[in-house]
Amino acid sequence: MTYMTNPKAFIPSGSREIAGVLLAGGQSRRFGEGDKCLRELNGMTLLEHAARNAAPQVGALILNINGDEGRFPDLGLPVLHDSIEGHAGPLAGVLSAMDCVAEHVPQAAWIATFATDAPFVPVNWVQRVLAAITREDADMGTVSSGGRTHPVFGLWPVDKRFELRKALEQEGLRKVDAWTARYKVATVNFDDDLPSGRDPFFNINTLEDLAEAETYL
Repeated sequence: MTYMTNPKAFIPSGSREIAGVLLAGGQSRRFGEGDKCLRELNGMTLLEHAARNAAPQVGALILNINGDEGRFPDLGLPVLHDSIEGHAGPLAGVLSAMDCVAEHVPQAAWIATFATDAPFVPVNWVQRVLAAITREDADMGTVSSGGRTHPVFGLWPVDKRFELRKALEQEGLRKVDAWTARYKVATVNFDDDLPSGRDPFFNINTLEDLAEAETYL
């Protein structure tokens, strides 16, 4: 596979109080063999599309993976493995990012998580969610479109990391919405951002989804 990677294209340029995390630690069960975020769409991997969309919205950007990092292209980003073994799902990536940011990016009070199988996300969703959290005095925030929420696209306070670790390690919690249900969550709807009916948070789970994304482009 030929990668079109240009690391300079993924230099973070957004708010210093927000660190971004590209969640690429999933097992891609419905996609077949290999990492689906490394499949190409319009000359770039899905991972590169996610990094390009994330970089303008955050002040630091981290790639969260499982397994051998050598299989990923060099995006010029720090690579973070899950601190909880066994493919514990997106929450494990969120926790690892919270711990990493608390130690190495102390100016960041929030982490914004990005799924790496959604190539069309708006480049203003993070700021819109942060504004909603402030306006609603919420604990954290997420997005919705097409009649459903997308909890993997979340804005999480770093200071909740101890509560999340307890939920994962002691309670065995795995589902994102099961954990966020414990808090006040601000949800920003993006239905007005649907050009030609395309969901901005359309995610690719199958080869058919990838073909559909190609028709959008």
